[in-house]
Amino acid sequence: MRVDYHPAVEGELKEIRDYYEERSLGLGLAFVDDFERQVLRTATTPERWMVVTRDIRRCLMRRFPYIIYFRRVGAELIRITAVRHQRRHPQYGRDRK
Repeated sequence: MRVDYHPAVEGELKEIRDYYEERSLGLGLAFVDDFERQVLRTATTPERWMVVTRDIRRCLMRRFPYIIYFRRVGAELIRITAVRHQRRHPQYGRDRK
């Protein structure tokens, strides 16, 4: 399964990485690694994850308090639409296509 990213996701990841890197050297890179592993797991079994709305699903990151929103686009593509902190407003990023 292929993975595509909404343009805003790159900025979100950079902001989160920089935040963690300021707190502890290497933690930002650990976040990115964890994110990439979670995306690979999600792409392998996209139907496994909880449905949030009609076509948006979410998966929780294991080590960090972040949620990855994604949607399935066709038979062989998922699109990561948002990465949000679990304490951020629940509607954040859900309207992205």
